[in-house]
Amino acid sequence: MTDNSTADRSSQLSEVVHGRFTHVPLSTAKSMDNFHDSSQEWRRLFSELLGTFFLVLVAAGAGMMGQAFPDTITRTDAVIAPGLMVLAVILFMGKVSGAHLNPAVSIAFALRGDFPWWRVPGYIIVQLVGASLAALFLQAVIPVSASYGSNYPASGYTDGVAFLMELVLTFGLVSVILGTASGAQNIGIVGAFGVGAYIALAGLWASPISGASMNPARTFGPDLVSGDFSSYWVYVLGPIAGAVVAVGAAYVLRGHGGGRAGSAAAQGAIDEEVAFPDKE
Repeated sequence: MTDNSTADRSSQLSEVVHGRFTHVPLSTAKSMDNFHDSSQEWRRLFSELLGTFFLVLVAAGAGMMGQAFPDTITRTDAVIAPGLMVLAVILFMGKVSGAHLNPAVSIAFALRGDFPWWRVPGYIIVQLVGASLAALFLQAVIPVSASYGSNYPASGYTDGVAFLMELVLTFGLVSVILGTASGAQNIGIVGAFGVGAYIALAGLWASPISGASMNPARTFGPDLVSGDFSSYWVYVLGPIAGAVVAVGAAYVLRGHGGGRAGSAAAQGAIDEEVAFPDKE
């Protein structure tokens, strides 16, 4: 009996370490049940608002700080900082809401079958609110326009070119997110490093053309506060189109979603709604 109990605990530990939730400890299952109470939905929404606030605080703040203090923040600094912030946010709140921080990611998870559609509107609203609060804070603290923290097509490049860049970049980002959330490749918290690294790498080579936003909320906040939505459609349609393409690629690579690993990654480890319980 003791040997069997030890083996069960070892098996459960292995599942948790590797990001799989086939076997759920009793204490975790109880937390899931408690969190399923609709009165607790605010926790997920607050998590998304807070995480998006921090992301935009860094992403938009780099451009605004660079304008206020010339020659202090390089382009390399400005594109690596958001990647590091996303990494940190995923690690500290990913288990609560899934740490989407991005409407395109929420839509992709829903299309994939890993996230319930009824949660998507709430997630998107609080992501936009969190981004707007960050931009408001930045403009109040730094005496420059929030437009310096937004994304716009580079001079000499059309909105169409910027749209294609955002589409391709987001295709890659969402592919990394969905891939590290899949049952075959889910490796727990290490996936956060993959997502953060991709954001930094994409920005290093692509930000001069479109800003490498890959996130409608990230651009919405500064645009709202500055009152300049002149090219905002690029940063809505580009990321969403890229996310849709990524979902299609994920289906080709791995079949349908809705398994335990993908659902846990998309919804947090607390009370994921699993469409296909037998699928990892």
